[in-house]
Amino acid sequence: MRDRTRRWAWLGVLITGLILYIVVLRTLVHTQNPNFVPSLILLGATVVPLSFLTFAQARTGRWQVPSSTLVIAGFFGGVIGIVVAGTLEYNTLRGLGVLPMVLVALIEESAKLIVPVVLLFWILSRHGRRLPSDGLIIGVASGMGFAALETMGYAFTALLSSNGNIGAVEETLFIRGLTSPAGHTAWTGLTAGALWALISGPSGKRLVQFLLTFAGAVALHTCWDTFTSLWAYIILGAISIGWLFIELARYRTFSEHTLGGRFGQAVTV
Repeated sequence: MRDRTRRWAWLGVLITGLILYIVVLRTLVHTQNPNFVPSLILLGATVVPLSFLTFAQARTGRWQVPSSTLVIAGFFGGVIGIVVAGTLEYNTLRGLGVLPMVLVALIEESAKLIVPVVLLFWILSRHGRRLPSDGLIIGVASGMGFAALETMGYAFTALLSSNGNIGAVEETLFIRGLTSPAGHTAWTGLTAGALWALISGPSGKRLVQFLLTFAGAVALHTCWDTFTSLWAYIILGAISIGWLFIELARYRTFSEHTLGGRFGQAVTV
């Protein structure tokens, strides 16, 4: 019963978040009070990514990553990742005079790994635990934080550029919020999971797998930023989500059959 509740918790998060979003939106429209705009943007940017994180977390097997670790990964991963990426992109643009999409993807995918890497060594130093499924979920949390902050930025920009048109904000939140699991969230989950798989059993094969996974995430990110058609987003999103679920199932099997009960307790940070 407890396992079933955990597996369907994402639906409760999604429904609760949507209800809160609608309540805030209706209040904003009814009162015309701009003080509700930040709440609207916050909810619109986080409801879907947080629901997806809850969905993925419930499918990692009995070795769950504790909420405290995910909060750290999501908050600091998002803030540090977006600040580092924004600074590097600005400096690169100033230096080159142009910023190719492949460089944007390379910078952002690297920046989002900063906090997951720190958490990896922190957990290793305290627990000696290094499950690939942990890395994937922590990567999903870091990518979620990055995606949410980026969406909030785009929504705020839409508000300013449209002279306060809430419809433009809603459209931005809907599109970016709905597609976030197939973007930053999935890509960072894939690369962080591959990194933790490498650390769990260092070998030349796993090093190559990590490098190929990182290159694949950069390639998907580049294509996402380059192509603008709906079908391109659908195809890229299906590839990203499908790949993430395949790796999640593979890492779960690895955890259950390779490590057994050795690392069976949840880690705390």
